[in-house]
Amino acid sequence: MSQISFADAEQAGKRKKTRREVFLGEMELVVPWKALLKVIEPHYPVAGRGRRPYPLQAMLRVHLMQNWFALSDPAMEEALYEIASLRTFAGLGLEAIPDETTILNFRHLLEASDLAEDIFKQVNAHLTKKGLLLKRGSIVDATIIAAPSSTKNSTGERDPEMHQTKKGNQWHFGMKAHIGVDADSGLVHTVTTTAANEADVEQVTDLLHGKEDEVWADSGYRGAQSRVKRSVQWHIAGRPSDMAKMPEGRAKAQARKQEYRKASIRAKVEHPFRVIKRQFGLAKVRFKGLAKNTAHVITLFALSNLWMVRRKLIAMGQVRSQAA
Repeated sequence: MSQISFADAEQAGKRKKTRREVFLGEMELVVPWKALLKVIEPHYPVAGRGRRPYPLQAMLRVHLMQNWFALSDPAMEEALYEIASLRTFAGLGLEAIPDETTILNFRHLLEASDLAEDIFKQVNAHLTKKGLLLKRGSIVDATIIAAPSSTKNSTGERDPEMHQTKKGNQWHFGMKAHIGVDADSGLVHTVTTTAANEADVEQVTDLLHGKEDEVWADSGYRGAQSRVKRSVQWHIAGRPSDMAKMPEGRAKAQARKQEYRKASIRAKVEHPFRVIKRQFGLAKVRFKGLAKNTAHVITLFALSNLWMVRRKLIAMGQVRSQAA
């Protein structure tokens, strides 16, 4: 990178770090950069007769910041001009900021080559190597991600790949993200997506990695036992209506304790949903169609895995540095 600007020098000399700077500093330490770059490099254009491409590492860092901070392509370009900490993290100077088209083209490259799934696998391989993703048992669940339901657009219709479903007494339009979570660590090991109207239980066989001995799920997965053709111990929540029908007594008290134990383990599956929706700002789908949104969601779950265990990874790195 060329000589640092006065603005960046002033930013670097500040005594107090912002929450954004602290976050980026942590992510710098926990993202397996070499593994991710190795996945993308065969698909990234090399310098030729045309305009020289931006360094791959810089574009990867910009792409991850887009996902962390829920920024559109134009907003990402503007943020790089306005916020010195983002430029520092990407290794870019004010004279070399990728425009929104360049940022868009990099995202399209990842989508066209289905690299989001490979990035997810590399992150999980890294966590498995660190002993953080054990996968002895699985928890399965799904969440609805809303899509714009308005028809006031150029086509005059809603996204045909999104559908509506009723949850409780409320209708929702959008897609579903289905995940399989490690029962020990709460980290996501499998992700699938469907339109919102598909039943959760339809995806259960795709959410299991095949080596777990136990599976926890809510009452929406009743009947899952008949869909999985191998021996697994199931812990499926009972319906509240069935519990209400039971007469008061020892049997009902025991059933409540069993449901509480199931719920205490199932609660781990809500943490990744919270991270991608609250921490990373996935309030609604970002794109049209399932394919692009699936790539986005898979990337967010890969990053949520790193965020959830960032302190453990940092501690491991510090111990290794002290030993060296």
